[in-house]
Amino acid sequence: MGFLNWVKGVDHKLEPEALESQHTVPTADDILQALNKTADMAHRANLSGVVTARVDRVSKAVRDVMPLLEREGLGSQDSYAIMATATDYLPEALGAYLRLPREWADSRPVDRGRTALMLLIDQLDLLTATMDKILDAVARADATALVAHGRFLNARFGGQAGAGDLELGEVAGTPPEGFPASEGSAPATRSDGNGTAAHPEPPAKRSTQTGPGPTPRNPLDLDF
Repeated sequence: MGFLNWVKGVDHKLEPEALESQHTVPTADDILQALNKTADMAHRANLSGVVTARVDRVSKAVRDVMPLLEREGLGSQDSYAIMATATDYLPEALGAYLRLPREWADSRPVDRGRTALMLLIDQLDLLTATMDKILDAVARADATALVAHGRFLNARFGGQAGAGDLELGEVAGTPPEGFPASEGSAPATRSDGNGTAAHPEPPAKRSTQTGPGPTPRNPLDLDF
């Protein structure tokens, strides 16, 4: 075998084998495990409360919008942003900071006067704001659907809401005109001609005397 053939054989061995790219779509459990792993990494590193609080905020924001993944899958841009934040953006930002010497990262300016700690805080705030915007958009869409459904119900049933109600002028238990009221019932009212009810007339008193009454006394008669 000649020298050139030997070199070609070595070069062939050094070339990476062509592998088919396999993309595994993370499940909801994978995303939650990634969040837990990142949170544990932040707390084990004894980072300042400024950093750990922001890591927890990002984790909570992702958990709040997790129902969007269950409804829409990973087909939308927002769903992909949720997945990538939990499995890539958040752990990568924290890992890059932890790979630096702590004192150097917190005191040495590296980008337009900002230290690595400042850059990490800005990135964590950006991730939290992005998750909050996604959650707000989802909540507003659901609220709009609720409002539209309420308008549909109002248009469908709103005009018939008072169809079976009694008129306010009717009095329950009042007999029709021309029929005597039953014993114990309230006296019927009469109208004064203007559409308003007048006070009921008291019933006439009946005399209980059965025999002839006494003779009226003459005021001119004097007693002696």
